Amino acid sequence: MRYVPADTVEERVAGVKAMLAGPRAHVTVYHGDLDATGHLVGWGSRPQWLDQLELVDDMAARLAETLPPGSALYVTADHGMVNAVEKIDAQATPALSEGVAMFGGEARARHVYTEQGAAPAVLEAWREVLAGKAWVVSRQEAVDSGWFGPDVRREWMGRIGDLVAVPYTDCVILASATHPIEAAFVGYHGSMTAAEQLVPLLEVSTR
Repeated sequence: MRYVPADTVEERVAGVKAMLAGPRAHVTVYHGDLDATGHLVGWGSRPQWLDQLELVDDMAARLAETLPPGSALYVTADHGMVNAVEKIDAQATPALSEGVAMFGGEARARHVYTEQGAAPAVLEAWREVLAGKAWVVSRQEAVDSGWFGPDVRREWMGRIGDLVAVPYTDCVILASATHPIEAAFVGYHGSMTAAEQLVPLLEVSTR
């Protein structure tokens, strides 16, 4: 595999064209500005996010024009995004911070690492506060439900929070003192909702 740096649309299109000049090629093109804009000002925002979407759409059309015969272009994304309607700061909420040693994960998939022996009480408190807003499960429940795949090695278990909270409404669970930049976002992803998991796949093929 060979990495070809490119910062602009023109550089990306030129790089793909050069890579496709050989007899066989598999080229991956990544554009991260649409995601970054969604985080900062929200997906669907006018004009910022829509301008970025238009840029990606134009780049895809130009890449399609470079395809040699007998090839295909697939356009997709690695995730969707939701705009936060409610922000819950766990570090500023006593019922959510008591007994907690450390917060991990992200706002739509918050891992909570508890103090020694506090896990049952913390789990109960989080379930009570976040009822109707998030799935709140223990580490073992998350593993048994397949949240981390069909086979989680024993040596990996400690990386998972003693409990995991995953919102299914348009709320986010922040740890603003530890992650102030994340707390300032508008758009988030990481949960298991359809808006975050189901993304389009577009195909253009040449014969």
